[in-house]
Amino acid sequence: MTRQSETFLEDFTPGQIFRSERFVMTIEAIKAFAREYDPQPFHLDEEAARDSLFEGLAASGWHTAAVTMKLLTTSPFRPAGGHVGGRLEELRWPLPTRPGDELRVESEILEVRASESRHGYGWLRVRTTTFNQADEIVQTYVGNVIVRARGA
Repeated sequence: MTRQSETFLEDFTPGQIFRSERFVMTIEAIKAFAREYDPQPFHLDEEAARDSLFEGLAASGWHTAAVTMKLLTTSPFRPAGGHVGGRLEELRWPLPTRPGDELRVESEILEVRASESRHGYGWLRVRTTTFNQADEIVQTYVGNVIVRARGA
């Protein structure tokens, strides 16, 4: 995989959309993540999961968030200075991520503004949505990303 060049603050505009590649969530990965970071029965055991609110094995929302980050960092959305989050406004998991789900991410630039306190930097307000293979939303959030301005 070749890495694209970074994009500076001045090169972003509201309405831009960046799309990632796809990532398949395996049952093994779901259980491994859960054992390490979110060891709840509905993430670890199919039988226990059937009797839960999820009615079947579901990935931890934090696992979905981690995969979203992986997809973001390998997508065409390349803010200068990296994906440095300054604030998260909202985070939602409207549907569970299931074994076999093929996730993809879309990031939409909502706002671009220069920083008032840090010369040479600015903010991108971004809506990031994670979809499964049926184009159903499994995660959405609005975040604020710190990005370098050209010449910083």
